[in-house]
Amino acid sequence: MSIVLTRIDTRLIHGQVLEAWVPYSHADCIVVANNDVAGNPLKKMMMEASVPSLLRVAIGTVDEIVELFANGEFDGRKTLLLFATTEDACLAYRRGLLFANLNLGNLHAGAGKQRLSCTLFLGEDDISNLQSLEDVGVNIVARCIPADSERSWQKLIPHRKGGECS
Repeated sequence: MSIVLTRIDTRLIHGQVLEAWVPYSHADCIVVANNDVAGNPLKKMMMEASVPSLLRVAIGTVDEIVELFANGEFDGRKTLLLFATTEDACLAYRRGLLFANLNLGNLHAGAGKQRLSCTLFLGEDDISNLQSLEDVGVNIVARCIPADSERSWQKLIPHRKGGECS
C-alpha cells in the first residue's frame, strides 16, 4: 500500500483536492472513508462523478475501506486517503489502517468547536482524537493547500501556543 497523502477535509472530494492535492501528491487513486457518504447513494454518486476518469476512486464506510486496504486492493497505487472527521481517522487507525502523516485541511464549524484558523474548527473530541493519533506516532500538520506552509496543529490551539503542551 502506498498512501501518498492522508487528509481530513469535511468536504472530502472537491475542487481543491482534485486541482491541487492530486497533482501535488501524484495520486492515481482517491479513497474516501466516511460512513455518511457511503450510506447516501446520491452523495456517493456525485463525488464519484466529480473525479476524472484517469483516477481510480473508492468510497466506503470506514470499516469497508479498512478491509479493502487490508486485502491489498490499493497495492501499487498512489493513494490519497480522505476522511471527513477526526473520528473517522481515529477509527480507521484503531482498526488497522495505519498512516504515518495526517494533513488537516478543512474541518467546518459546529457546536462546541473553536476556530483555530480560517479553515479549522476543532472541538474537545477532535483534539482528543488528534492527540491519540499523535501519541501513536502520527505526524499531524495543518495545511490547507500545497502552497501553504505546514503548521503544527498543537500550536494552533490557544492554550498551547508557543509549543508548550499543558
